[in-house]
Amino acid sequence: MGAGVVEKTLDLDGFDRKIINILSGEGRISVTELARRIGLSKSPTQARLKRLEESGVIRGYRALYDPILLGRDHVAFVEVKLSDTREAALAAFNKAVVVIPEVEQCHLIAGAFDYLLKVRTDGMIGYRAVLAEKISTLPHVSHTSTYVAMQAVKEDGVGGNGGGGT
Repeated sequence: MGAGVVEKTLDLDGFDRKIINILSGEGRISVTELARRIGLSKSPTQARLKRLEESGVIRGYRALYDPILLGRDHVAFVEVKLSDTREAALAAFNKAVVVIPEVEQCHLIAGAFDYLLKVRTDGMIGYRAVLAEKISTLPHVSHTSTYVAMQAVKEDGVGGNGGGGT
């Protein structure tokens, strides 16, 4: 299998899935409250949480920020076509794209192009600079197409985001 492909899955029961579902929306919930909500006592809940963290099912916790309030309201989706799609070329592209802070997401795609990027900047001028100076200079890039988002209807995989901006 290629690099980054998960080769095994962890056997999760209903309590584990409840923990994950609750934490995906409330990462700062106390273990006591989490235990109450899933219907177990604190010790087994804590043990399950530790196992989920150590196994990599729970990769970490983070703060979600409002990019609009930070002035990063321009979202573009970029199709990227590579000139070479052999494993070494894909690995070189992957290594280079992950260090571009404006690229929020990068997905290898099966289709007419090779990658789909979600890029967030402070406006069109900022986006054009990122495209010209960073994305277009990535290894093996032969062509890009940009689609500008007008509004985010759902982001972050958590419920609704209130229909806020992009």
